[in-house]
Amino acid sequence: MFKRRKQKPLENIQTKSETPKSLEALLETCQKSVDFHSFKLTEDSPYHVYYIETLVKPELVHDDILLYLKKSENTTLLDLKKDVPVGDTKILSGVPEIEEALMLGHVLVRSEVNPNEVLSIPALFSETRSISAPEVEFSVVGPKDAFVEPLNLNLNLIRRRLPISTLIVDEIKVGDLSHTRIAILHIKGIADTANVHTAIQRIRDIQYDQIADSSFIAQMISDHSSSPFPQLIDTERPDRVSSALAEGKVVIIVDGSPQVLTGPTTLIEFFSAFEDYFIAWPLASIFRLIRLVAVLFSTLSTALYVSVVTYHYEMIPSRLLDTLVSSRIGIPLPPIVEAIVLELVIELLREAGARLPTKIGQTIGIVGGIVIGTAAVEAGLTSNVLLIVVALTALASFTTPVYQMSNAIRLIRFPFILFAQWLGFLGVSICFAFLLSHLLKLTSLGRPYLSPIYPLRATDFKDAFFRLPFNLQWQRPISVRSQQTTRSKPHDKRKKRRDIEE
Repeated sequence: MFKRRKQKPLENIQTKSETPKSLEALLETCQKSVDFHSFKLTEDSPYHVYYIETLVKPELVHDDILLYLKKSENTTLLDLKKDVPVGDTKILSGVPEIEEALMLGHVLVRSEVNPNEVLSIPALFSETRSISAPEVEFSVVGPKDAFVEPLNLNLNLIRRRLPISTLIVDEIKVGDLSHTRIAILHIKGIADTANVHTAIQRIRDIQYDQIADSSFIAQMISDHSSSPFPQLIDTERPDRVSSALAEGKVVIIVDGSPQVLTGPTTLIEFFSAFEDYFIAWPLASIFRLIRLVAVLFSTLSTALYVSVVTYHYEMIPSRLLDTLVSSRIGIPLPPIVEAIVLELVIELLREAGARLPTKIGQTIGIVGGIVIGTAAVEAGLTSNVLLIVVALTALASFTTPVYQMSNAIRLIRFPFILFAQWLGFLGVSICFAFLLSHLLKLTSLGRPYLSPIYPLRATDFKDAFFRLPFNLQWQRPISVRSQQTTRSKPHDKRKKRRDIEE
């Protein structure tokens, strides 16, 4: 009665768009689009011109290409190529190359003498927004430029900071439909070749029709794609990317994305803001420790509240216990339901604020939090103590500099709350053990994710939980496996500064 549906063999599934087999078929397909232009140069001319109007720059086509083509008296494409004052012109004969050139904003000139060849003249028009300040990784001090969507402009921002010939850029096109340009950067002689080859090989192995953003690549080449923890850092700051390259890391830039990926990375690195390097090292170290404490508080505080109120109330001092008991008098819901409902309300407000326009989103977040929180306490649906704990938990989660990691921290709070309701402190410990075992398994481009804690890299602690002064950071991180382990000569304490003495 129920027959098993026969599955279609994978090798017969069509995943790529078919390229026309002949130049005539290609032009016939393009003729179906209204923005495709094709015309004969003049009545007596043997040349035909083809281009897509929405991809080319009109001034360049009319003033620098068509004007010189009409004046030319040459009859071959090779001679015609010399008359056009535009660089990077090519004579193409393969249909895939001709199609790619047409879709990249090139003007094609075809001669009736040899209809199988075309002269390709670049005339791409690309509208882009101007470089602006970082929106996610904003800093009070330091550079104020951020990446934008065009790949070449992002490469320019990096090359200005690293004007060296050993900065190598490899390019791969991914996406059967989008043909997205992806650049892989590293510094020759510093970056580990195994890291570079791993990144390039994984990107080449991608089989997907469209790459819309760098987050696609981050998920596709991650070592453990099912983990909620990001395994590559995405940043919008060119200064952070150039610093990662100087450390020996690999950088991945996707055309059309303002976020750039760097790797391999470690868990601790997600909690260091690049602004830490712009201020004195004692202040930077304290701020970094505050962020780490905030992450622990954000993850465990609600779970500890539930376990204490449910199982371990004898641990609470008597004066604090009176306050806690009085706040829970009349609350009809058990602590676990109360905590999960409040956490979900906070997530609801955060999602609503993120999806709305900036000014409306801020208003929704502030007004919604105050009004709903006050109303819930007055209605007797939640205790004011738990409301304070959940609000501080949400506030602490915002201290994480990398957005992708803050999302992971938001998620892992809920298993801790459930385990706290089940077994109290023992449940929190079990959940923490599961989390730790998961983190121990993670790797980033094959390198340990929990370094320098495991495996222990004592020298890498100088820029992990705290940041030591620059004269003590003369070694590159061991976890990156850089070919050149030192970034400068060790500081000689006996050497005096050549300052002027009055």
